[in-house]
Amino acid sequence: MTQTALLPRFDWKIVTITILSTLLLMVDYYHRLLPYKAYDRVLLYLVIPLLVIILVFRESPAEYGFRLGDWKAGLVITFAASAAMTIILWLLLRGDESMQSYYAPLIDGPIPLPLYTLLELIGWEFLFRGWILFGYMRKFGPEAMWLQAVPFALAHIGKPEIETLSTIFGGFAFGWVAWRTRSFLYPFLIHWYIFTLVVLLAGGYFG
Repeated sequence: MTQTALLPRFDWKIVTITILSTLLLMVDYYHRLLPYKAYDRVLLYLVIPLLVIILVFRESPAEYGFRLGDWKAGLVITFAASAAMTIILWLLLRGDESMQSYYAPLIDGPIPLPLYTLLELIGWEFLFRGWILFGYMRKFGPEAMWLQAVPFALAHIGKPEIETLSTIFGGFAFGWVAWRTRSFLYPFLIHWYIFTLVVLLAGGYFG
């Protein structure tokens, strides 16, 4: 009789991505490492995963969506999604006080708004739509689009309820865009536009 192993055989890269991404999200929640939280998120969600890919995995960041990918499809999807979300967000922000009260104060931050939203999201998108998505896709195939959406949704807890409830679907949609274009760049551009627009609408810009 063959003896059952104490542990199943694991893919060490999947284990590394899972554990480290979870710990990075927790460190972000509990600690401030740099003068501004947005700087922390560049370090935690962009710099550290890239260093792991290059120095530990010995791979190219391009394999994790750090490339232009299918830029023609990416630009079409980015402009179409941004146009659709402009209408949806304008209607949503008009009647949701929780969104207004949460996001309006961000207009007066110490970093100019477009730079602030860029710093907040560039690493965030690479973590979910780059490192986790493409890392998981090797093992789990298209299901990786849903798997990366789960921690993305959970990381929104504490934000306005209507936003948080939508993030499992929004996270999947961003994952699909990254999968379709083979790049995290286009979900980042869409998310950057959405975040910036939400803050402006919440602050009373554009009526």
